[in-house]
Amino acid sequence: MAFFKTENVKISGVSACVPKLVEENTAFPLFNDEEAKKFISTTGVERRRKADNNTCTSDLCVSAAEALISALQWNKDDISILIFVTQTPDYIRPATSPIIQNRLGLSRDCYTLDISLGCSGWIYGMSVIAGLLTRLMGGGKKALLLTGDIASRVSSIEDKSTYPISGDAGTATALEYTLEAECLFFGMNSDGSGYKSIIINDGGYGFRNPFTPSSLDMVVREDGNISNNLHTVMDGMEVFSFGIREAPKSVNKLIETFNLNKDEIDYFILHQANLYMNEQIRKKLKVPAEKVPYSLKDFGNTSSASIPITMVTQLHKELRERKLKNISSGFGIGLSWGSMYFTTDNVVCPPLIEI
Repeated sequence: MAFFKTENVKISGVSACVPKLVEENTAFPLFNDEEAKKFISTTGVERRRKADNNTCTSDLCVSAAEALISALQWNKDDISILIFVTQTPDYIRPATSPIIQNRLGLSRDCYTLDISLGCSGWIYGMSVIAGLLTRLMGGGKKALLLTGDIASRVSSIEDKSTYPISGDAGTATALEYTLEAECLFFGMNSDGSGYKSIIINDGGYGFRNPFTPSSLDMVVREDGNISNNLHTVMDGMEVFSFGIREAPKSVNKLIETFNLNKDEIDYFILHQANLYMNEQIRKKLKVPAEKVPYSLKDFGNTSSASIPITMVTQLHKELRERKLKNISSGFGIGLSWGSMYFTTDNVVCPPLIEI
């Protein structure tokens, strides 16, 4: 693992935005009543939010960011760093983060960066943005981490393994440099040998497998699901094995390396993969159920947004009112995974936004 310790950076606020449209898995057209019950029982996903064709990930993140900036009463000229983590950007080129900087009305002196990561994206994004904040010379000592995906747009509605578990969401996390902040601890991993486990096979100009007319052909996969080469395909068993193997090791190694007391951790906020996988991880960690919050029921797997959306929807009262010691772990596409220890104290946490 690559370990990092970052000083003098705190989380000041967190917000989340989801589309208004709700899709119930009991109404998913490929499920009969019994299949729907079994799917919900296993994955924990009863419903998801789906963006319309005019909404992008950036739109959700901009709404979350605007609400958070307003709630924090920040001067936008003090925001010196903006990082956008997504695998559903506005365009192949240009990058989306400068577009968001302009939409938010941030200074032209603001550093912007796109990061292409999925399920581990919030952890990786936090490690990058916190490291940059500690080295910032002059300017405002504030930063925004925006994470999210419109997963529904790259999932086949005829694929039972991806479509009914994937939800759309965007989040904003506000950070600032302060000498009073407690340390952030990170442990990060990647294993590109497993890149085919979750993949969109074809892409646009300049990609390894460029778009061709045959990219749109719907084909029956080995698992019986139907999709084309512009849809996400997933090796469910491989991803499951990876998650329950590596996530507990990652968390335990973080605890061991930084000499943390596991019993003092208030919450273990895991990437919301699916209920069965996450419960296996929780049991391997020997963590009581009340310390592992879930947002899966109402939002599904929201990729890099899943950890902050869980904070906003499940922990908002405690985040605002008391100091918490937390460990988060993100794991998935790449393969990429990482864990983070962080404290929160009087965090600004606006209500969930719907657009």
